[in-house]
Amino acid sequence: MSLQTTSQNPPPVDSIFRALADPTRRRVVERLNRSPASVSELAEPFGMALPSFVEHLKVLEGCGLVQSQKAGRVRTYSLSPEPLKLAENWLAEQRALWERRLDQFDAYVMSLKESET
Repeated sequence: MSLQTTSQNPPPVDSIFRALADPTRRRVVERLNRSPASVSELAEPFGMALPSFVEHLKVLEGCGLVQSQKAGRVRTYSLSPEPLKLAENWLAEQRALWERRLDQFDAYVMSLKESET
C-alpha cells in the first residue's frame, strides 16, 4: 500500500501530523491561513536556501495541506482545508476518548471516597 495520496482519497492522518511536526511547515500553514502566497513571499521570513524551503513546500503539498498553481514564472500556494479537518477530527476523537476515561476515573474515585465514609 502506497502512502502517496490521490485527489479521490483523503490523505492519511500520519502524513499530515508528520508534515506539521516541523516548525517551518507550521509557520507556512499559519501564513497561508491569511491568503495565498508565492514561494518567495513564503520563504522570505525563514532565511534558508530556496531549494531547502521548497522541500518543505513539497512535504506540505504531498500530504495535501497546500496546493499550488503556476502562472507564468510564479508558483502560488494556498491552503487546503480538508486535510486540516481530518487532523482536527482525529484530535477531537482522542480528546473525547480521554475525557470519557477521566470521567469514569473521577466517578470511581468518588465511589471510593463515599464507601470510606
